[in-house]
Amino acid sequence: MAIRRVRDLLIGGCPSVVRIVGITCLSSGMVINAAMGPYKGKGGSEHALFRALLSDLEQGDILLGDALYGSYYVLAECLERGIDVVFQQNGGRKRTTDFRRGKHLGSKDHLIRIKKPVQRPDWMSAEHFRNLPAEIVIREVALESKVLITTLNDATQVPREALKALYRSRWHVELDIRNIKTTLGMETLTCKTPEMAEKEMWVYLLAYNLIRIL
Repeated sequence: MAIRRVRDLLIGGCPSVVRIVGITCLSSGMVINAAMGPYKGKGGSEHALFRALLSDLEQGDILLGDALYGSYYVLAECLERGIDVVFQQNGGRKRTTDFRRGKHLGSKDHLIRIKKPVQRPDWMSAEHFRNLPAEIVIREVALESKVLITTLNDATQVPREALKALYRSRWHVELDIRNIKTTLGMETLTCKTPEMAEKEMWVYLLAYNLIRIL
């Protein structure tokens, strides 16, 4: 459900770039919320913008996302909030995945433990870092050319075929993005200042949600 896109703005006659990270509802296609920030610089990373949206999720939600979000910190934060995740495995981690290790659940399906990194990230307080679990348990499942990681660890309740179907449905997010950008015409903004451009983007998202309601 986490989505990301880079947008061009026209400010003072010169193109500038803003980053948008949003969460959409898989069943309705509506945008639950979005966060915007600079494409470069402090506070503009996709992880930083995503963290600002976590409070919009509720216990029991399932979050679908691409490989960018499969970090220890995102996984630990979601587990603490009672949110399950299904992400594609990060490419670097995928190369070292060994299904002979961990708790065997099925063919290329196992549980592994991920340890907390030693170094505290700059954006996290020392207290928050201390309170994080020393390790978390996640599930890795190989599906065709992809490896998924998930906190849905019970293979009897969530078999691999269910995970496969669930992750395939994430393609609807790409269609939602296309509808917002291309169908509604959000690819080109008319406002000339950052403040007005931000308002214009929120109007587009509001219009998109109203259409979805209808």
